[in-house]
Amino acid sequence: MKQKIETKLIIIIGLIVLLLIPIFMIQNLIDERSELQQQVQADIAKSSSDEQQVIGPFIHAQYLETVTVDGKTSEQLMNMTLLPESLNVSSNLATFEKYRGIYKALLYRSQNQFEGRFKTSALAVLADKKIKRLNLILAISDIRGIGQGSHINVNERSYELLPGTQLDQLPQGIRVELDYETIRKSEVLPYQIGLNLQGMRQLSFAPVGKNSSLTMQADWPHPSFVGDYLPIESSISAQDFSASWQTNYFATNLKELFNRCLFRNECTLFKQRNMGVNLVDSVNHYLKNYRASNYAILVIVLIFASFFLLEVLRDEPIHPVQYGFVGLALAVFYLLLISLSEHLGFNIAYLLSALASAILLSVYVAGMLKNSKHGGLFLCGVLFLYSLLYGLLSAEDYALLMGSVLVFVVLSLIMMLTRRVNWYGRHPQDDETN
Repeated sequence: MKQKIETKLIIIIGLIVLLLIPIFMIQNLIDERSELQQQVQADIAKSSSDEQQVIGPFIHAQYLETVTVDGKTSEQLMNMTLLPESLNVSSNLATFEKYRGIYKALLYRSQNQFEGRFKTSALAVLADKKIKRLNLILAISDIRGIGQGSHINVNERSYELLPGTQLDQLPQGIRVELDYETIRKSEVLPYQIGLNLQGMRQLSFAPVGKNSSLTMQADWPHPSFVGDYLPIESSISAQDFSASWQTNYFATNLKELFNRCLFRNECTLFKQRNMGVNLVDSVNHYLKNYRASNYAILVIVLIFASFFLLEVLRDEPIHPVQYGFVGLALAVFYLLLISLSEHLGFNIAYLLSALASAILLSVYVAGMLKNSKHGGLFLCGVLFLYSLLYGLLSAEDYALLMGSVLVFVVLSLIMMLTRRVNWYGRHPQDDETN
């Protein structure tokens, strides 16, 4: 008896190790399909518009400065930037999806309203200079997303939008050409900007104002707030979310970082200083499939343990080939899950795959044990196990806790059921004879 148990345990462990091969192959397939989806999303972004970051508005002046070096006088081209005293942005996002085959990408159309003012006193140094350019600029990471109806008003005057920023470090965007004499007539230069912008997944704004605020609303219930600043207020429901940010020069150090970006080509830190949102795809079935496959070994071990208990308690041998077929059926569950979820969604695919796998295993067990009642009990047990696994996948924050409790309960159950098993196969009279 002892030798049979030891041999069977070694065979079962070997089968579990062999079953790792198809599980790893399925996980590689999930990775390949996920990478293909990402490639399709990148292709859609190339033909549409990508993630958007908006920087501005700000005023850029380029002028000639007369300098004297070693008695020689020449004109040198100089640059000057002016950031707004206040920047208030209101953004409203409407999401939609684009499909290519079975793959999709999440995009949005946003209506963005900018309001604020500049102090023109800093422009006084240009009074006796030869001004080459004087532009109000709004830099946009992917200019293809600009929609019709966008406009810029400065000091209650509407200006014609021009493409490009004429800046090497932030080349994409829009600008309007300002008249120096006109804007110098008042100490405060108010502006209003309406920007209709399309993008993919992420939208963020650089808080370039001395005091900056942002309010955002979207018809998407799964936001992930990005950038160096979290919202001071946020509200998330099952259908949408809203959030608001507020910051100032003292918290951002943005003026210095901005000048480093424009004139020293040091833009990494500056572009990180933003506030915005990433619209997370909560129904990423590839991620859920991968997480489900991580529990494959636990499911296989529990099923094999139940078979082994059946052997020990009923003294009915189960052939290793039968263990192997059961293990392969459990592995095929994950293959069904990934293939069905691409067409039906994860939840329906999980239900159909679990039912198919459980029915197959119960019919096989009923024939193997020649007992339909045991097959029915096994069907209930497998469905209960898949239900627990679905609970683990749904409860992201409590997955480890639930998994640990499940393992403890199963181990306790096995120990209680086998506490009176005579593992050595000895009889009391054998001990008395010895």
